[in-house]
Amino acid sequence: MLIRIGYEITFEVPQPTPMVLMLNVRPERAADLTAPDIIRTNPSLPISRYYDMYGNLCSRVMAPAGLVTFHTDTVINDPGVLDPYAPDAAQLPIESLPPETLVYLLGSRYCETEKLLAFAWAQFGHLPDGWSKVEAIVQYTHNHITFGYQNARATRTAFEGWQEGVGVCRDYAHLALTLCRCMNIPARYCTGYLGDIGVPPDRSPMDFSGWFQVYLGGNWYTFDARHGHPRIGRILIGVGRDAADVAISTVFGPNLLKTFHVITEEVASPVAAVA
Repeated sequence: MLIRIGYEITFEVPQPTPMVLMLNVRPERAADLTAPDIIRTNPSLPISRYYDMYGNLCSRVMAPAGLVTFHTDTVINDPGVLDPYAPDAAQLPIESLPPETLVYLLGSRYCETEKLLAFAWAQFGHLPDGWSKVEAIVQYTHNHITFGYQNARATRTAFEGWQEGVGVCRDYAHLALTLCRCMNIPARYCTGYLGDIGVPPDRSPMDFSGWFQVYLGGNWYTFDARHGHPRIGRILIGVGRDAADVAISTVFGPNLLKTFHVITEEVASPVAAVA
């Protein structure tokens, strides 16, 4: 399956402003691109790249005062299959977990494990460890939160999402992964592309999507509490403790978002990247 991916994002800044962008697909998916997902800018600006502590590809740029646009347009080869289903994937005891997964058991900026610990154990502590427990957490979160773009708030935490019962994809992911951490299951936040492939089209404007992964049976598995079921065509951009670690853009100064357009759609043949 071929999936066209890209974006056009414009900021207005009143003065020269440093930015960090996370707009490239994860390095493990780079070989699937038919052309590199190079970040192009208008006006033309130098960009330096680095890998953060989670292995995400980040870009640094100094935006001049005025309007600056970032865009790309490319195609990626995708298996075209649903998110993996592995009901026999076992939950590992904490003492057997790889050291690099332990950070995903801890609370973080948007995921207050200490505030949800008692609820999590009361609600899910009696369930068998492993895949079925994660599925129960996903189903609970899917039913507990009501989706609506009008309910978006960049500062909402997992605990606040649980209290308010409203949110967008990041709020579903934050709550579900926090409950998993409370149950001693390593869980990390994910952001990337997810188009309407294999599902009825959504009339809302396309956006980047948030979901989460859990570490079971020696592997990371994808779960999506917003949609509540496996999906096709998920293209990973970044992973981290929560949304703060995988922000599409971090702007170090006053700014105004003027344009935000995301492309994620199945195509019959590769298309040329925007020059």
